[in-house]
Amino acid sequence: MTLLSTTLLAFSMSTDAFAAAIGKGAVLHHPRFREALRTGLIFGVIEGVTPLIGWGLGYGASRHIEAWDHWVVFALLLLLGGRMILAGLSSAEPGAQADDPPRRHGGWLLVATAVTTSIDALTVGIGLAFMEANILVIALAIGLVTTLMATLGVMLGRRLGGVIGKRAELLGGIVLIGIGTAILQDHIGFW
Repeated sequence: MTLLSTTLLAFSMSTDAFAAAIGKGAVLHHPRFREALRTGLIFGVIEGVTPLIGWGLGYGASRHIEAWDHWVVFALLLLLGGRMILAGLSSAEPGAQADDPPRRHGGWLLVATAVTTSIDALTVGIGLAFMEANILVIALAIGLVTTLMATLGVMLGRRLGGVIGKRAELLGGIVLIGIGTAILQDHIGFW
């Protein structure tokens, strides 16, 4: 994968966490940078580890489907991107805010949210096992970008609420489908 592909993939993987962090920031009472960084680190570490787990799972299967692995990667990214686009287009509003917003989220709640938003990174890791990609560099990029985006998301959340979160997911889905299409085109050259 090129530097551009890795960067786009990292930002795409961070959009779920960014959207969730905006939601987390929107319900906090004036979140401080320390709380935003704590949230960002939890999201970033989990988002960085899950592609490694997925890669390990996919690597064992990659030898058996080498002839059509590009179709597997394309299908996985198409499904993930489509799911993210649908979530970005959904009209669901974030939950109502409490009268007295908390100043900080519980650690287990953040971990559970981070695991939920990193399922797509696990699936991407599976797909990357079928390619010649440096999974350590990609996982590190995903983790660092997610840390940055989730930290920023918490800080922006109080002002921006759920509006930008849905758009971030929509954009991330489009980018994932674009990466999948580029991989497929590279292998079969349809244009």
